[in-house]
Amino acid sequence: MAEQAQVTSVEAIESFRGSLLVFLSKVRPVLEEVSDEVMRLQFWLQNDQRRYWEVELRKRGLKLEEAKQELFNAALSQLQQATALQHMAVQRAQREVGEAREKLTTLKKWERGLEDRTAPMVKQVEEFQGFLTVDMGKAVTQLIQIIKALDAYAKVGKPRPEGAAQ
Repeated sequence: MAEQAQVTSVEAIESFRGSLLVFLSKVRPVLEEVSDEVMRLQFWLQNDQRRYWEVELRKRGLKLEEAKQELFNAALSQLQQATALQHMAVQRAQREVGEAREKLTTLKKWERGLEDRTAPMVKQVEEFQGFLTVDMGKAVTQLIQIIKALDAYAKVGKPRPEGAAQ
């Protein structure tokens, strides 16, 4: 007969299985949070920030038109001092409109860049989530089967005391 296996600690496998379950329960929410955070950032850029700067550009455009109108009215009234102030107001409004346009342009670049940079990482996170869900789920099931098999083997393989009936 072959030598008897020396199964000394089924508890170690049970402990490992328990630790694996704890790990899985902690890592899944973290990975979900990472994916959610990327989606929130994309939404913020594509919706909140874009809408804010589009509205801001319209407001600043209206302000520029008002400043130009005031400059035109001041020029008609032949007030030299008022005309200089109106020129400064128009220039300031033009700078503000330019700044808003620049912000929108930068925002559009960020949107494209964010997608390009995050897509590979998000894919890796999703693959890791799949691995944890599918493969580690199978591993936990396999560990349960191993524990049952070792318990059954340990019960069958126990030496009987001498003099016990066979």
